[in-house]
Amino acid sequence: MTNSSENGTSGRGALIVFEGMDRSGKSTQARRLLNHINATTKHGAILQPFPDRNEPIGQLIDRYLKREIDFSEKALHLAFSANRWQKEPLILETIDKGVDVICDRYAFSGVAYSMAKGLDRSWVRQSDVGLPRPDIVLYFEVSPEVAKSRGGFGEERLEKEELQRNVAKEMQGLRGENWIIINANNDEDTVERDVRIAYENIIKTKELGKLTEI
Repeated sequence: MTNSSENGTSGRGALIVFEGMDRSGKSTQARRLLNHINATTKHGAILQPFPDRNEPIGQLIDRYLKREIDFSEKALHLAFSANRWQKEPLILETIDKGVDVICDRYAFSGVAYSMAKGLDRSWVRQSDVGLPRPDIVLYFEVSPEVAKSRGGFGEERLEKEELQRNVAKEMQGLRGENWIIINANNDEDTVERDVRIAYENIIKTKELGKLTEI
């Protein structure tokens, strides 16, 4: 966001996070929002997925998700967190340049998944303390039945119906005032419309102050 006259902000970019169950459609919609911002604004945006499988730690996580290697639950949690910390300098630098950063998953997923698997809430939160706090979290709420019916469900290790239900329950306790609930049971075009409305109403119309930390 390069100037206040374009979007009503203080000049920095916005940190926009997409969260939700696996196969909720958030990755598709994150890419659609990226394309929309880059096509309609001067400041532009980048997309940062988590885990970032191009990074060394992300490649280990990828192998775990594909059932090629194993981790203890605590080691896995710290690997996901370390992967986010690897990208923290890029996120801050990009936002400081006035460019929006769209994250496909973030620290909330790390906390919710680990808590759903039985790890202590206070312990799992500690590893992400200090990361940039999102300006908005778009939470994709989808029924497990709909998610399961979509192509590819179950291909990766964490795509289990019971685990996904537990993750959704844990996510409810993490919601904050800057969370917007997106009904991801709807068709892609309707969801895209809702995402754009949230972006326009929340990000482009409010003054963004100094970026804070989780």
